[in-house]
Amino acid sequence: MPVKPRHHLYLDDELTAQLERLGSKPGTSKSAIVADALRDYLNRRATRQVDDLLKVRLDRMSSQLGRIERDSLVLLETLSLFVRYQLTVTAPLPEGDKAAQAIGRERFRRFVDQVGRQLATGRSIGAAASEGAGQ
Repeated sequence: MPVKPRHHLYLDDELTAQLERLGSKPGTSKSAIVADALRDYLNRRATRQVDDLLKVRLDRMSSQLGRIERDSLVLLETLSLFVRYQLTVTAPLPEGDKAAQAIGRERFRRFVDQVGRQLATGRSIGAAASEGAGQ
């Protein structure tokens, strides 16, 4: 068994009494108790330093998520209002009007294709629309 370095510590009377009580129990020693306590203290301190380093980043991510949530709610509300408006203003197609239904299906297909292309570019439609409005 390797020889461990010896340390001389000064503890107050109350702490010394508690250490004596715990160290007198079978299967334990004062050295093991102090070593465990010191190890726990140092681990908590290292954890606190990591927490302090991550806190700034987590705060930034939290605010970004808040903005994303806000933007998502605005988009959802906008879409809901548009769909409600469109459904209340646009008259339904007659059942027998196959040509109008085919035109509607083609328009929808082009709309879905356009959304796919826009998503593939990585630019938002809102940004593109506001750039076009400023010109």
